[in-house]
Amino acid sequence: MSDVATKDRPGAEAGDAFLEVQSIRQAYAKGGANDLLVLDGVSLSLKSGEIVGLLGRSGSGKSSLLRIIAGLAKPVSGRVTWRDKPLSGPSEGIAMVFQSFALFPWLTVLENVEIGLEPLGIPAAERRTRSLEAIDLIGLDGFESAYPKELSGGMRQRVGFARALVVHPELLLMDEPFSALDVLTAETLRTDLVELWTEGKLPLRSILIVTHNIEEAVLMCDRVIIFSANPGRIAAEIKIDQPYPRNRNQEPFRKFVDDIYGRMTNPHDPALKMEQRAPDAVASAGVAMVLPEVSTNLLAGLMETLAGERFNGKADLPEIADELTLEVDELFPIVETLQLMRFAEVAHGDIRLTPTGRRFVDLDVDARKRLFAEQLKAHVPIAALIRRVLEERPSHRAPYTRFSEELEDFMSEEFAEETLRAVIDWSRYAELFAYDEQAQAFSLEDPA
Repeated sequence: MSDVATKDRPGAEAGDAFLEVQSIRQAYAKGGANDLLVLDGVSLSLKSGEIVGLLGRSGSGKSSLLRIIAGLAKPVSGRVTWRDKPLSGPSEGIAMVFQSFALFPWLTVLENVEIGLEPLGIPAAERRTRSLEAIDLIGLDGFESAYPKELSGGMRQRVGFARALVVHPELLLMDEPFSALDVLTAETLRTDLVELWTEGKLPLRSILIVTHNIEEAVLMCDRVIIFSANPGRIAAEIKIDQPYPRNRNQEPFRKFVDDIYGRMTNPHDPALKMEQRAPDAVASAGVAMVLPEVSTNLLAGLMETLAGERFNGKADLPEIADELTLEVDELFPIVETLQLMRFAEVAHGDIRLTPTGRRFVDLDVDARKRLFAEQLKAHVPIAALIRRVLEERPSHRAPYTRFSEELEDFMSEEFAEETLRAVIDWSRYAELFAYDEQAQAFSLEDPA
């Protein structure tokens, strides 16, 4: 297998692009209303000898783009060119590793790896030889006869890698391949993969990996392409010009991480997701603003952490992420909500408590609820709308559909539900209004 890999060793001068993605637009029907736009005008290229990361929040269309490149989905418009020919379906030379292990539980490790070669018409003896080589390469020698239930999560994912590598692809697509693993196992697998890549032992010309883990992207990739969300667009591209292996604790690594955090939280960049929830965008967004489901415990917890002695009201986002062991998809919704409600300000990858946020931390439970209610009514338009409607109606009640249908004029049913779930939870905490799950109705228990 190493003979294949030596054609384009990482670190050598990259050749011409052998994969071109041009103006991809993807949308999905959302049932009676306008289609949900997932990708809008996405263009990128991939060259030999590089690992490229697609980095962004959930909802940015990264996985949708990967499925299009894999030939598993067709875009609404745009084209993918592979080996100078339009891609119209699954193609020889492209393999994919999924987030889930996707193994057949009734097959052994060897059989799970071999099964990827059967459709290619490769003789049984060669299938076995190539599969054993792949199993040995990814560090599972001795487990050929084991079944998936006998393996750890990390070992099962290694089988997934072996199954992808056994077909000797030129391009390996990876869709958040480490996200289902515990932290230590994921770290080991990342390190092993990078080591195999840099030593030229992988039968690949290039790797394209989808991730929402910023440090993972900096650790593995030569280029990082940052996606905005709803719809997915390319917002920035960063070249990681650092030699392997990369050390998380060294200053160049931390600078790249800080730079990416800063770009992804830049309230003045209209291409990035944070702008859609930034305070100065609230007035124009109105009820059309998608809200993340974040518990009030997490909001209070982050404010208390920021107010503590270590940070004294201000922190670098990567530091907070490390302190609380949170990834982008976990941290950013909390940060965005605090920013939206004016409890915190975010700029250049830093978060700072506002005077209102500091006041919240110093208050007792009841006073916190009152302040939270004030901020909800002032800065979350859908919460203010629900409260106003309930106050104006003699019954002080309104059905769930009164607001879900209004939101669905601006967003998908899924986002409308997420937004209302968020407002319901926040308003219950703030005692702004109540919601009856069984009756599916909002009410104002105390209209005074």
